[in-house]
Amino acid sequence: MTQATETVISHATRDDHMVDHREMKSALLRGWKRCCPNCGEGPMLKGYLKVRDSCPVCTQELHHHRADDGPPYLTILIVGHLLAPLMGWVYMDFRPNPLTMLAGFSICTVALSLYLLPRFKGMIVAFQWAKRMGGFGPSAFYKD
Repeated sequence: MTQATETVISHATRDDHMVDHREMKSALLRGWKRCCPNCGEGPMLKGYLKVRDSCPVCTQELHHHRADDGPPYLTILIVGHLLAPLMGWVYMDFRPNPLTMLAGFSICTVALSLYLLPRFKGMIVAFQWAKRMGGFGPSAFYKD
């Protein structure tokens, strides 16, 4: 057999062992809603940021996640990119009292951060689930 023929045969046998596909878009939307990425019905989080060990509805194990620094990083990135230009625009066009501006933007920063943080955590866990990262199943291509 030639090298090309062996490559085609090896790819064909590997395709027989493909793992079923997990849809990324629906998983991320379920994560945004803080629901289980597998069934979309059970709550992913218990408390504010604590991920459940498993889904109470479909028993999908969720304790494998590694969403350590990702959610705070994304929260800071998004909040900063939204509020920094807005702060510059408000200051240049309206010239508010600095204490008023500080109070208003502090409240906006905290509120937006508290809103986004658990949603980004859900999305990162859902992303890891969809890509079978960590302990969420065998690799995305081949069964064990």
